[in-house]
Amino acid sequence: MAKFVVTPWEVTGDVNYDKLVKDFGTTRISKQLLEKTKKHTGKLHLFLRRGLFFSHRDFDKILDDYEKGKKFFLYTGRGPSGKTHLGHLMPWIFAKHLQDKFKAEMYFQLTDDEKYLVKNLTLDQTIGFSYDNALDVIACGFDPKKTFIFLDTEYSKSLYKMAIRISKHITFSITKSVFGFQNSSNIGLIFFPAMQAAPCFFPSELKKKKMNCLIPAAIDQDPYWRGIARYVAPKLGYPKPAQIHNKFLPGLGESGKMSSSKPNTCIFTTDDPDIVKRKIWNAFTGGRGSKKEQMEKGGNPDICKIYQYLYYMFEEDDKKLKERYNNCKKGKILCGDCKIYLTNKINKFLKEHQKRRQKAKRQLDKFILRD
Repeated sequence: MAKFVVTPWEVTGDVNYDKLVKDFGTTRISKQLLEKTKKHTGKLHLFLRRGLFFSHRDFDKILDDYEKGKKFFLYTGRGPSGKTHLGHLMPWIFAKHLQDKFKAEMYFQLTDDEKYLVKNLTLDQTIGFSYDNALDVIACGFDPKKTFIFLDTEYSKSLYKMAIRISKHITFSITKSVFGFQNSSNIGLIFFPAMQAAPCFFPSELKKKKMNCLIPAAIDQDPYWRGIARYVAPKLGYPKPAQIHNKFLPGLGESGKMSSSKPNTCIFTTDDPDIVKRKIWNAFTGGRGSKKEQMEKGGNPDICKIYQYLYYMFEEDDKKLKERYNNCKKGKILCGDCKIYLTNKINKFLKEHQKRRQKAKRQLDKFILRD
């Protein structure tokens, strides 16, 4: 089995999600849970229909409580170490969907402190990236009356009171076990998990009542919740935060997830149409060596990044997607046709996103929480 690595700070290789579910001890999203969700959302979101949100902890309990009249809030975030790419948008787009369907408040944490501690960046740089990334969050269409965005360094007075209560119950031995910290790890990083856990309980403090928390996020962030937040919740008298995990959007290269460290195989939200076209045209495909061979033997959409991008985000119509898959296998369409089709789809998406992103510059104060 090919080796892969998934930690809060590193994701490499082709991820085996079945193994990850087993190793992390999460639960696959079942057909029954999808049907239960559908009762509240109507048509299932593309990310659920296609298994892109695939795993959870206690999402079923969140829905059970919701049906009894107990609301929940959403919490997710971003480690601001650079520009936003399409992969970062997946949990935000889904969180916006959940906000719309369940009228839920959304708390979004920008961990500028963590990225300063783990990356070769200055604190000014991580703060700058935070505000830049916040524009992409707002551009996803969140309700400004129900959405609260905060930087750890600028909302630390409020967060610290909760983080210090959490930290009292977390030993260095626990953090070493969960995150692999060493004696050489800086003490800021060792304390940081308490800061990341704090928003799980913060709204309960603000509203003076115990509230359920649901975290839509990529599964690499799971250790923070299973090892820290869910462990400490009963000790503090709060409900354990629930999670729903998404897969990683692949990069445009032969293997691996989309990563800012590989900019030629990564599409940023600020890329212009020509850059998008160039990146897609150079993408890894399942095509044959020649047009003649492709038409005779067909292509392999199962390994094709162009098809994967349509599957993950850019072809809403399931029938059209299946038709494209079958036509590729039969050699009825060529890679160039699919590349043109995807380029147009992504550029149309980015054109609208960039308009909202520009507008978001005037809306920051409606969303940002500061002490």
